[in-house]
Amino acid sequence: MIDPDGFRPNVGIILCNQQGQLFWAKRLGQRAWQFPQGGIHRNESPEQAMFRELTEETGLQAEHVEVMGCTREWLRYRLPKHLIRRHSNPVCIGQKQVWFLLRLVGSEANVRLTAAPVPEFDDWRWVDYWHPLQEVIFFKRQVYQQALEELAPLLFADAVPEPSPSECSAHQSG
Repeated sequence: MIDPDGFRPNVGIILCNQQGQLFWAKRLGQRAWQFPQGGIHRNESPEQAMFRELTEETGLQAEHVEVMGCTREWLRYRLPKHLIRRHSNPVCIGQKQVWFLLRLVGSEANVRLTAAPVPEFDDWRWVDYWHPLQEVIFFKRQVYQQALEELAPLLFADAVPEPSPSECSAHQSG
């Protein structure tokens, strides 16, 4: 499902633990790390897609998490030219995403990266809130920053932590 502008509807999942650290997953057989994410099927709401993707990619069920909130608008990123499949119809130039912030209320033992027949990830770890800006692939970095900035007040009631200087320089270099 591609919208008229060439963007595929998608959900992104930022999962935190009780200490405010984020679930950071390594793509299967790669050195690339990212948040869980996935496409929205026809006749599926963003929230339904989020719970489906959460289960497929992490093994977590709805009862293992608390939904803290989501982004108000679609956040978009474009694919680099070399990743656009020009021969597909319609052509997908990027993704538009609704990002959800979830808190793990179940046990870490509930995480099962092999829950789906074809796993997305082969490793995961907890990272500091702004850490993903250092490691995510360059073309997703702006969307990650937008989502993290918008959702941070839901997690940090008193004061949102500032990114460390290394996280700031990583963001600016992409």
